[in-house]
Amino acid sequence: MAREFEVRREQDLPATPEQVWHAVATGAGNLGWLYTMEIEPHVGGKVSRGDGTVKVWEPPQHFAIRVAMDNGFSNTLTYLIDPVDGATSHLRMGIHWVHEGVWDETWDVKAHAAEKHVDFYQHGLAEYLRHFAGRPAVYVKAQRPETTADPADFAALRRRLGVPDDAAVGDRFTLHVPGPDGGPEEVAVDWLNADFVGLRGPDALYRFFNGSTWNWPVWLGHHLFAEDADEQQATKAWTAWLNDTQA
Repeated sequence: MAREFEVRREQDLPATPEQVWHAVATGAGNLGWLYTMEIEPHVGGKVSRGDGTVKVWEPPQHFAIRVAMDNGFSNTLTYLIDPVDGATSHLRMGIHWVHEGVWDETWDVKAHAAEKHVDFYQHGLAEYLRHFAGRPAVYVKAQRPETTADPADFAALRRRLGVPDDAAVGDRFTLHVPGPDGGPEEVAVDWLNADFVGLRGPDALYRFFNGSTWNWPVWLGHHLFAEDADEQQATKAWTAWLNDTQA
């Protein structure tokens, strides 16, 4: 018997339907809030992440992709975009997993993680559209090599970032960005809980992920909007920072 799992979310976004479409349905837009995912702009088009396929392409209202794997698992990602007024859109999104094979004990862990990550990413979409819509982005990802089940690892990362123990969303502090082009930068806390830290700088969305909740590695995925942002240089700097656990 097939096993299924769904996540559905709705939100108003500070952007036109065309801007939302660009953010969710193009490779350039995904770099600003999600991750690297190239999309061929037509039904049947290839999607680079997970060898997916475009199932619906109706700009700027309805977009869907489906990823199917050999083990019987498939994931369908859907976006429906409606205009609210001249500067606001309403987005309905969903993921739908179906597994027709034999699933293992990691299903529930992955499902729990998916719900948490969807909320963080959808918040990031709103931040991108509110502050950086349409600006070219560089995506930087770094990950520790080992998994962890110890929440203290992420707590230590928060301290290294300089996030105050009593910090709340909206607070500002100075982040010391690593690398030769880094330095002190004033950032605002835009998301903060036990699983994720989201920081917004003048030209960046900094995202940190606590893997310990799901026995995964601690990792980061940043979106850099400065005109001179260098993906390789920033990746090298943030990878070194993330793995310097003795600092």
